[in-house]
Amino acid sequence: MHLRTGAPSAVLATLIAPQLAAAFYLPGVAPKSYKPGEKVPLNVNSIRPIASPQDALLHSVVSYDYYHPLFHFCHPTGGAESVGESLGSILFGDRIKTSPFELVMGVNQSCNYLCETTYDKASAAFVNRQISRGYSLNWLVDGLPAGQEIRDELTDTNFYSPGFLLGQEQDNKIIYNNDYEIIVEYHKVSGDPQQLRVVGVRVQPWSKKYTDPFSQQECGSSLPYLTLDEQGDTKVHFTYSVWWIESPTAWATRWDKYLHVFDPKIHWFSLVNSAVIVVFLVLTVMSVLVRALKKDIARYNRLDQINLDDLSGTSALEEDGVQEDSGWKLVHGDVFRTPSHPLLLSIFLGNGAQLFVMTGCTIVLALLGFLSPSNRGSLGTITVLLYTILGFVGGYTSARIYKSMQGEKWKLNIILTPVLVPGIVFSTFFLLDLFLWAKESSGAVPFTTMLIIVLIWFIISVPLSVAGSWLGFRANAIEPPVRTNQIPRQIPPATTYLRPIPSMLLVGILPFGAIFVELYFIMSSIWFSKIYYMFGFLFLCYALMIITCAAVTVLMVYFLLCAENYNWQWRAFLAAGTSAGYVFLNALIYWISKLSLGGLAGSVLYIGYSALLSFLFFILTGSIGFFASWWFVRRIYASIKID
Repeated sequence: MHLRTGAPSAVLATLIAPQLAAAFYLPGVAPKSYKPGEKVPLNVNSIRPIASPQDALLHSVVSYDYYHPLFHFCHPTGGAESVGESLGSILFGDRIKTSPFELVMGVNQSCNYLCETTYDKASAAFVNRQISRGYSLNWLVDGLPAGQEIRDELTDTNFYSPGFLLGQEQDNKIIYNNDYEIIVEYHKVSGDPQQLRVVGVRVQPWSKKYTDPFSQQECGSSLPYLTLDEQGDTKVHFTYSVWWIESPTAWATRWDKYLHVFDPKIHWFSLVNSAVIVVFLVLTVMSVLVRALKKDIARYNRLDQINLDDLSGTSALEEDGVQEDSGWKLVHGDVFRTPSHPLLLSIFLGNGAQLFVMTGCTIVLALLGFLSPSNRGSLGTITVLLYTILGFVGGYTSARIYKSMQGEKWKLNIILTPVLVPGIVFSTFFLLDLFLWAKESSGAVPFTTMLIIVLIWFIISVPLSVAGSWLGFRANAIEPPVRTNQIPRQIPPATTYLRPIPSMLLVGILPFGAIFVELYFIMSSIWFSKIYYMFGFLFLCYALMIITCAAVTVLMVYFLLCAENYNWQWRAFLAAGTSAGYVFLNALIYWISKLSLGGLAGSVLYIGYSALLSFLFFILTGSIGFFASWWFVRRIYASIKID
């Protein structure tokens, strides 16, 4: 939402304006005012793992429904009901339901009794295992997550961390929290005592071993910690207290205390450092290319003029330092030759263009504040919606590229463009979802939601892609600026750094370098259930990645053509796409250093989702590299005179 750190320039200040504006709030969730004595709903969400207090590592990636039978939490009268959620909220694992907690605006309540439940041996072992893994409860009051107040000693600020621990380890014992102290902050709208709004929620959990039967007099007394016996049955009494505190925080800025950056100076330094390196790299690349190309084009055109003037054909091979054709002009008759597997390349490029526009639009919408954390699941919903609508872009791009490559299987292109890449993504997602179903995780996407996604895919996205392909094939083919020879030219042996694998590794690491800092924060948000909101930084990193990806791929293609290698199409796509390999490698390093997942399911889920995201990143960056190289090659060969 907003970041209290001044930007070093007007450009950065403009980009991060939604984060700096204290009262900036675009439509998404309308504020709700309560009257004193009116009930305020407290809903419960999935039980998720967070960093363990013992070693700061994540020990699981599987979330559970709040009312999972082994947790034995108290149910509301008449049973828990699901609260309506968006498609994105469901995909990200939210399972919001009603609860038995009764909160009344402005009315303090002390030691309210919820229920009594008995934990058998299996349930006790299950709950103790989740406590040792660092699982946390997630409640929502008026859309705000209930959290715990934490002080950052480095920045000397307090912030709220969403969620609170199910229990903790103390004195080599696992203790279970069964008493909840709920502190709700409210704000008077324009000082009106009849219009009160919730602006903050904290929960302080306690572990209390009440006697059986429960006595209200025990609430204020000091009681021993509650532990669940794994050798027998354990009776547990649940209680809660509610305290209302007036706060000066306005409703529009109530999320500020939840949005915290650890050590922002290092974040700024890393970002600026990456930006400076990337800008310096791009300027260097552009300088080298412009100077070299100007010299090459002038030399080639002067050579053509010499040959025209000397009608006898006895001109010297060298005049004023001008030599015969060499380098990239020699392959002008082969540079636009159809590459191998043009159908597959055009499909990847169509989907890459679709991902490129979708990612850009999503980041811009988030930058403008439309995807605020108060509108749960908005990021996932808008991503699915945009990708569906932009099927037209993918189909049109794929068709135009395939037609320019003289492809003949146009019907197969129309069918596979909206099916191949989304089919790979959906199939992988479905297989990973089977692991979540097997673990009885709340993160498993319901079958009905899967069916809705498939229907959206085939009813909206596929027809739009077919329409785009139809228009693309009807349009005139993109003609190359030079003719292609009938007989392919022999390609000389390449130097070491221009061979496929070394060149791909060199080119791929530079776009990754532009985003690796922000990638760390995104991964922490995904796996540690933190709120990601720094879309200004993300926008800058995305722009830097695009520029870097385009510049280094163009440089590699130029060197490739100078070495008389005209097979640049797949090389450009794969070299730029290799940055996805570094993203996956970074995910593996993150897995080793930040996670400690016990069991096969957790590791398969982490590696599977990381591989899926890396595959999409491969399609995206590969397409950026190809289109930049395509533009570059067409531009340079259109600038010289060819007989």
